[in-house]
Amino acid sequence: MAVLLAASSCALDPLLDEEWRNWKNVHGKQYPGGAEAFRRQIWEKNLQQIEQHNLEHTLGKHSYKLRINHFGDLLDEEYQQLVNGAVPEPSQLHMEMPLSQQSGAFEAPKAVNWSAKGFVTPVKNQGHCGSCWAFSATGALEGQIFKKTGQLVSLSEQNLVDCSRPLGNKGCSGGYISRALEYVHTNGGIDPEAIYPYVARDDQTCRYDPVHKAGNCSSVVGVQRGNESALEVAVASVGPVSVAVYASLFTFRFYHSGVYYDPGCTGTVNHAMLVVGYNSSQVNQESFDFWLIKNSWTEYWGEQGYLRLKKGANNHCGVANQAIYPVL
Repeated sequence: MAVLLAASSCALDPLLDEEWRNWKNVHGKQYPGGAEAFRRQIWEKNLQQIEQHNLEHTLGKHSYKLRINHFGDLLDEEYQQLVNGAVPEPSQLHMEMPLSQQSGAFEAPKAVNWSAKGFVTPVKNQGHCGSCWAFSATGALEGQIFKKTGQLVSLSEQNLVDCSRPLGNKGCSGGYISRALEYVHTNGGIDPEAIYPYVARDDQTCRYDPVHKAGNCSSVVGVQRGNESALEVAVASVGPVSVAVYASLFTFRFYHSGVYYDPGCTGTVNHAMLVVGYNSSQVNQESFDFWLIKNSWTEYWGEQGYLRLKKGANNHCGVANQAIYPVL
């Protein structure tokens, strides 16, 4: 409370009044009692840091830009609680999975985009719930179902949140992508989003109904740990692949456009996402290879909900540390 009062007493910039109102309207923000001044102070501080980064971008110091988004009024520790949803897989668990194998004759193309080919559902919103692991798992399954049937069906993350606790997942407090897929396998299926909608809570009982089953999973395959070349082959030959990355940095939180590279991004993964392709692009007259990655933070984050992460940069942000995909 003392921190709140201290922050609320700081002078706010009246020149930002209209921008603050517009931001609140866009993101549906409302604050009880005296909380608005506190949140406004956080927002202004974040906005100032973002503008400094973008100024440096115009000077050629960064390959990507930032933008204030729906996380703009959160303290860093509040944001960290949201992104710590992907529990790092024990190395032994990853080693026990069958590894992705391709014949030596397979040559990965220079660019892949499964989203453009219809394999990927629209960007979703995990809300204030550390359920990224569930969204990554459904994304990989959705791609494989489309590959097999030609039908793109949005699967239920809430089904995974509510029902995979016996396998070690903890709902909004985090989970394992592999165990989400293992649940689908042992359960014999997963319901579609339309029947079992997402509510961003984990206080419900399991309501899976096999009558509406929209997909299944026979096994889970791992990609060689830390190997971006193996990840490239898997993405090119299989389809969208579940991954986890380190997402704790300020720059990741407010990423808006460009190819993301931050020297502070470690391999200690904590946020699950979905690699849907890769390519290269020119930024500041320099060529960058990148992974195209779908997030679950709405279309207001990143490039309409997607991240371009620097590829071939010594496994940047740990993108190849926990790559897996389902087999139908």
